[in-house]
Amino acid sequence: MKKLVFFLVLLVIFSSCNKDLVEKPGNLIEKGVMIDIMYDMALLDALKYQDPNSLYNNGVNPKTYIYKKYKIDSLQFVKSNAYYAADYREYKTMYDALAVRLKKEKASVDLVIKKEQKKATALKKAKAKKRQDSITKAKKEKELKLKKEKDSILKAKKK
Repeated sequence: MKKLVFFLVLLVIFSSCNKDLVEKPGNLIEKGVMIDIMYDMALLDALKYQDPNSLYNNGVNPKTYIYKKYKIDSLQFVKSNAYYAADYREYKTMYDALAVRLKKEKASVDLVIKKEQKKATALKKAKAKKRQDSITKAKKEKELKLKKEKDSILKAKKK
């Protein structure tokens, strides 16, 4: 009897593991597109927390923007997200791909920022040097003017 109960319990466990937790929706968003959606949402969320008024001032609602961009509706997104989230290993690989993409984008943005900072620093140095040169030039002109005045005074005294 114990063997029969044990066998039935094992049979139930194995048969329940075979079924999907969430049924595949008819209008499932493709995995690649879903990663793109998650990427855009991550960027919009970062923008929202970095500068909260920027989206509001431009009249952008992040979720509405995403739905229009990818021509989906909220129900389709929720069902697709639930379907992918049901398989946590696959969902983790999707998030890992998203993290890699965000890191690449961050690296390229950091590179652009670094270049801009170098350019700004070089421009500041050039302006400072130009200002210093103009001060030096003004001092030399003043010295020349004084020298000319002394020379003209000496010439007037000699006459």
